[in-house]
Amino acid sequence: MAEPAAEPKKAGNKTSIIIALLSIIVIIQSIKIYLDYQQKVEVREQLASTEENLATTMQRLNEIKIELEQKIAEIQKLGGDITELQKAKAEVDAQLKRSTTRSAKEIQQLRDKVEGYEELLKLKDEEIEKLQSVNKVLFSENKSLKTEKNQLNDSINRLAKNKEELTTKVAIASQLKAENVVIKSVNARGKERESPFKNRQLEKLKVEFNIAENNVAPIEGKKILIRVIDENNQVIFDVAKGSGTFMLNGKEEFYTSAQEILFDNTKQKLSFIYEKGSEYASGNYTVEIYTDGYKMGTMQFGVR
Repeated sequence: MAEPAAEPKKAGNKTSIIIALLSIIVIIQSIKIYLDYQQKVEVREQLASTEENLATTMQRLNEIKIELEQKIAEIQKLGGDITELQKAKAEVDAQLKRSTTRSAKEIQQLRDKVEGYEELLKLKDEEIEKLQSVNKVLFSENKSLKTEKNQLNDSINRLAKNKEELTTKVAIASQLKAENVVIKSVNARGKERESPFKNRQLEKLKVEFNIAENNVAPIEGKKILIRVIDENNQVIFDVAKGSGTFMLNGKEEFYTSAQEILFDNTKQKLSFIYEKGSEYASGNYTVEIYTDGYKMGTMQFGVR
């Protein structure tokens, strides 16, 4: 009669086993859920870190692009070689235009390139310092050369000016002068009278003078001209009687009479006789003497 009491004990053991198994399953499931959650958190953190690294790297690339442009401009101004910098800038531009989605490996490769660009910029800073130093020396030398050139040009200009002034002085000094100018009237009987003249006495006009001594003037042929000018500033001339034109102060002017001579610096005496062919109007007249476009002398006479 005592054997049936073992049944409840077996049932209790079985229940305990089931509860233990369920507990284990719940624990395993909880651990799995926790591990899955942790994995997702790690993935999100890695993704966030990757995106942050990419953003930081791209920002640095933009900064490097600006620095490269500045270095290109500065080295080009200093006369250096910008080929390497232009190549680097082209690579940076290409990287900036690429998609912003990149793997961690690609981001690391990009960061390595950024380090390479930074090293290049440091080297170019050293190159710029050297170029600036060289240009400073060249500038100093060029400044010195320019100063010497300016001084030389000043000397040449002064010499040219002095030469021009000397030439002008010599030209002026070599100009011939008429001296002892005498104006007479000659009538039909050959009688001469001095001014003032009467119309009936002035059939021919005679102008005499000496060419003053001038040791600067060269011995050479000269054309000596006289101009007889009335009160209205009109030149008396007659082409049929030897009158003509010459250049005076850039204008073509008439002369009354002319002679070709050889100036020999002997105070040679010249005599001009001009027959007008008609009476002179009453008034005052001026006789001007010219050669080579300048005035040698002047004299006046009157007619009553």
